[in-house]
Amino acid sequence: MAFAFWRRIVIKVGSALIAPSASGCSTRYLLTIAHFIAQCRLAGTEVVLVSSGSVAAGRNAIVAKQHPLPINIKQAMAAVGQSRMMASWSQLFDFDCAQILLTHDDLQDRRRYLNIDNTLRTLLANQVLPIVNENDSVATAELKVGDNDNLAALVAIVVDADALLICSDIDGLYTANPRLVPDACHIAEVAQITKEIYAMAGGSHHAIGTGGMLTKIQAADKATKAGIDTLIINGQDANSFSRLLNGEPSGTRFIRQQERLSAKKHWLLNSLKQHGTVHVDAGACAALQQKGASLLASGIVSCSGSFEKGDAVLITGPQQQPLAKGISQYSAYELTKILGLHSGQIAAVLGYCPSEEVVHRNDLVLLN
Repeated sequence: MAFAFWRRIVIKVGSALIAPSASGCSTRYLLTIAHFIAQCRLAGTEVVLVSSGSVAAGRNAIVAKQHPLPINIKQAMAAVGQSRMMASWSQLFDFDCAQILLTHDDLQDRRRYLNIDNTLRTLLANQVLPIVNENDSVATAELKVGDNDNLAALVAIVVDADALLICSDIDGLYTANPRLVPDACHIAEVAQITKEIYAMAGGSHHAIGTGGMLTKIQAADKATKAGIDTLIINGQDANSFSRLLNGEPSGTRFIRQQERLSAKKHWLLNSLKQHGTVHVDAGACAALQQKGASLLASGIVSCSGSFEKGDAVLITGPQQQPLAKGISQYSAYELTKILGLHSGQIAAVLGYCPSEEVVHRNDLVLLN
């Protein structure tokens, strides 16, 4: 997919580009990125920016001697740094910017997910640049996405983007870490993300980054499965953006998969955290994969984890292979009582039958 055909893109910029010295915002790399965003908008491409850097931007405002930094110190730094980061971006544009702060809980709740979608689309329709970040000043570990690479992928899915651009401090994916292995080879294109691709990733080498190549591949995995081309490019190299504007290859391109899921199934697959596992027999496995069936209690052999009605669960087959992810109509406690039963027997055991299906087909997405 070439630049000229991008209708809407999401650009993720990491802390290493926002605050390269880890002690406040810098325009060292942001000027080039801002120019690229402006050129995209002039060409008719809508842009959503996902920007890290709030903790790094506010680091010099809070006195802290502990290492690693405790969560309350990080959140205080984020509270100061978020406004600094927004001011840093805003001064680079001659159009309005909007701040959107999200947690995983916002994306997990279906109503809030749709509200996020509506807000972002309204901003884009009014020529406002949405700048998205995780709400680091209040988010707890349970509510965090954890890194802005994966957050950017989720945002790209929400707004139905054509492409996700992840700006890094490296030219894309290599067969090994080029900082450690001099003869590592650059990979220009990835047709499918496999275990071998994941094996090439390492952790973050930057002092203020929360991700690394691993989280970027995870993000690409999410986005490409949603039909979104994903590029990892060197945000420190102005030529990366010039090449894109000229329709030339840049960085590493992860090719989108052909089949696109519905918006609800994107949400179910990528935004809902699973709270347990449901193990099914061979018959249920075949019915799910080949007949488009719902999951009934009669095909369930066991379950694990602690989940309530309405929680997402992983569905696995006879060999423990992942089959699907879906929303359970029963809690784990209820499910242990009706394993293997026909739907007509549920009321006699529980005293009620809220649903004949444990996971309805409309609330289920196959993993393969």
